[in-house]
Amino acid sequence: MSEDQSCVKVDRGVEIPVPAGGEVWTAGAVILNRDGHAFAQKRGPDRRLFPDCWDIVGGHVEPGETLLDTLVREVDEETGWRVRRVRRLLGIATWTGDDGDGTRREADYLVEVDGDLDHPALEWSKHTAYGWFGPEDLPRLKENRAPGEYLIHDLIAKALQGR
Repeated sequence: MSEDQSCVKVDRGVEIPVPAGGEVWTAGAVILNRDGHAFAQKRGPDRRLFPDCWDIVGGHVEPGETLLDTLVREVDEETGWRVRRVRRLLGIATWTGDDGDGTRREADYLVEVDGDLDHPALEWSKHTAYGWFGPEDLPRLKENRAPGEYLIHDLIAKALQGR
């Protein structure tokens, strides 16, 4: 267990898979604010994967990392917030990116964080905007996605339903 994740509470029954050798995994975090709206950030138009699309916080598991390590690192890197609690697994998906790098497995979690939720420290070189999405805002999450490619929309809708 890394020092960063030693302060993270993982609720009972939350599955954190252990990637098998040769598998490429990503971990994602849905973060809700005090109003129950979910955080999403818009990927820049020059990004190799899913340019100009809304995304949750997350990224690829690096060598030597666990999924929990990745979740904690990515939330810190992409927002400046610290993961305090992993509440539940929202789902595990398999997808193929539009970058030619093959199939990935993705585990996405509903997490609680510490930090100034009104002022995320975004990586502006990678993201052009951010927003807080309630049920009425969900259609915006489908921008620049083809029908059937609504993973982010569906994850945030699931998180909002089961708060």
